[in-house]
Amino acid sequence: MISAQEFRAEERHKMVEEVVWLARVAAETGRPVLDERVLAAMRKVPRHEFVPADQKRLAYRNRPLPIGEGQTISQPYIVALMTDLLQLEPGDKVLEIGTGCGYQAAVLAEIAGEVYTIEIIDSLGRAAAATLKRLGYANVHTRIGDGYKGWPEAAPFDAIIVTAAPDHIPPALVEQLKPTGRMVIPVGGLSQELMVVKKNADGSTLNEQIVPVRFVPLTRDKE
Repeated sequence: MISAQEFRAEERHKMVEEVVWLARVAAETGRPVLDERVLAAMRKVPRHEFVPADQKRLAYRNRPLPIGEGQTISQPYIVALMTDLLQLEPGDKVLEIGTGCGYQAAVLAEIAGEVYTIEIIDSLGRAAAATLKRLGYANVHTRIGDGYKGWPEAAPFDAIIVTAAPDHIPPALVEQLKPTGRMVIPVGGLSQELMVVKKNADGSTLNEQIVPVRFVPLTRDKE
């Protein structure tokens, strides 16, 4: 029987080849060569398992796809770029804000030690948790809730990735980031910038703008 990782493997390899090419030509990102560990994770993770049935034939196109509830799974190149910018090490503890369908969490889980991921939309969060469990990602911990507040009980984190755009950098996420840690986050409204927030040993931060992006807005609890 063909495993989920083996099925459509050739399509995944072609998808990653396109990601590699895009990285080379997108000089403004400053990342012309992506970490091979990131590329290996994307060759392995079965993206088709994370998208709705009516999108499975498009799973390995280099484009975002709708996953329901007005949300999307990010373009593979953006997933690769954001993961690369985290500069993960084996054993790192990572927080993801915006589980969505769970694909980004699976890519992170192939590289890091533990992944904590929060989704505010109940139906998406439950479906993602079920998919991740079915595919054997035991090092991914899921929660339904307001990601703006982070996951304080599990903090501090070596890295934080945010897959929806707030109009400012959430202070709670900066607080939960370890000194010397990195956060990758899209920030803005109509105009958004992908940013890397680097936390210094003294707790101060340095923000670096990477490239203009377009993400769905970060949803908050109605309080």
